[in-house]
Amino acid sequence: MGSPRARTAGEGEGGRDAESCFSAAEIAYLTGRRLGRIATVGADGAPHVVPVGMIAHDPGDDAIEVRGRDLAATKKFRDAERRGRAAIVVDDIASTDPWRPRGIEVRGRAEAVREPESVIRIHPERIVAWGIEGGRGARSVATADGERE
Repeated sequence: MGSPRARTAGEGEGGRDAESCFSAAEIAYLTGRRLGRIATVGADGAPHVVPVGMIAHDPGDDAIEVRGRDLAATKKFRDAERRGRAAIVVDDIASTDPWRPRGIEVRGRAEAVREPESVIRIHPERIVAWGIEGGRGARSVATADGERE
């Protein structure tokens, strides 16, 4: 299975360019947030959801990176390393009057990297966004070999 990449041409479909599965608005939103929740699956098959505060978009891998203090010693890191799957939700309330929640959920293959710095890298396979570019949208992401997850 290759790394996820959107297969769009130029500035087209959904505001995404040929190099990213995220739109410019989604990247800007992710870059400006300070808190998200990562979900992993434990060794016993139970879900594990915890807040994380260091989230970034890695344009080189077109992935979401989660960092943190002593990350490699955490359950979320061990789960991502063991299962190779994770999801993250980053959301907030743009307005309470009128009510306007917004956010993005990214599900996909998780890579637990120990060196040079511990990081959980989530390679998108499914992206669900709401309130960022108007409405709500969900899409599967094509891998480098053109298959949809």
